[in-house]
Amino acid sequence: MTSRGAKRGMLGGRMLLTLMLIALLQMPGAATAQELKCSVTVNGGKIAGTNRSVFTAMQKAVTEFMNNTRWTKHVYAQGEKIECTLVITLSEQSGPDEYSGSMNLQSRRPVYNSSYKSPMLNLLDNNVKFTYREDAPLEYSEVAHLGNLTSLLAYYAYLILGYDYDSFSPLGGTPYFALAKQVVNNAQTATEKGWKAYEGDRKNRYWMVEYLLDDKYRELRRASYAYHRKGLDLMEAKVGEGRNSVMQCLRTLQRVHRSRPDSELLPLSTWLHAKRDELVNIFGGAEGAEKKLAHDILVDIDRKEAQTYDALTKKTGS
Repeated sequence: MTSRGAKRGMLGGRMLLTLMLIALLQMPGAATAQELKCSVTVNGGKIAGTNRSVFTAMQKAVTEFMNNTRWTKHVYAQGEKIECTLVITLSEQSGPDEYSGSMNLQSRRPVYNSSYKSPMLNLLDNNVKFTYREDAPLEYSEVAHLGNLTSLLAYYAYLILGYDYDSFSPLGGTPYFALAKQVVNNAQTATEKGWKAYEGDRKNRYWMVEYLLDDKYRELRRASYAYHRKGLDLMEAKVGEGRNSVMQCLRTLQRVHRSRPDSELLPLSTWLHAKRDELVNIFGGAEGAEKKLAHDILVDIDRKEAQTYDALTKKTGS
């Protein structure tokens, strides 16, 4: 098994002896398990007059595409798959096979020696448009844009992988963010929006992966590793030490925020969007001074959500 698989195997009580692991990999299908365990929902309730079977077929096709495509060269055991959910909400049908709407993507990561799963991504893409025919297979190529639906799915699959790998090793997600960027590059000929630098504000797919690969955000990505491996993964056994590591990560995020590597602070706001409630829970059990410091840093770097963090000052022991 690769080192990546070994690291995931240690989490959630899945630490296996070497001989047991070898035996598992020799079982039929064990060495070919793919990376994602994605639950897909396609909601076409806003579109009237369409045979509902097309949405059922679309949901099945997207589920199989996400879960059966081999996205990496690593071997994943069945219990190591990255859990994620994808909700496709269709709001308009502009042609027989043309749909538009939104995609909401969420992914989770197991915490060592715990049943808890930490939210990694919670993305909403409101600029989704694609062609889908019920009788046509979903086709994808790493070197060409064959269709907007599969390009969207591949792009977000690589983001899931990038964020997950970053949490297990410093900058470990770089190869997958690079693959997401390749999807963007291939889609420069697409007529659908969201792939190009000049389309709208700097919050689209192009800029997201551009920023993630920018050296200015390396500190944020390294902090994500420390947050998960030296913070969350330690808290079951050493809660104070783990929480201290999380606090150091908040200080790093504050430095990134103050340096303003981009006008929208897109990767930082994306990270915080997934972690807000978790951070409140982590510091809700802290002592007064530590809790206040966490509150002040979080309000400083995420001021629009100050009300969420104000819960820290109202918890018992503040």
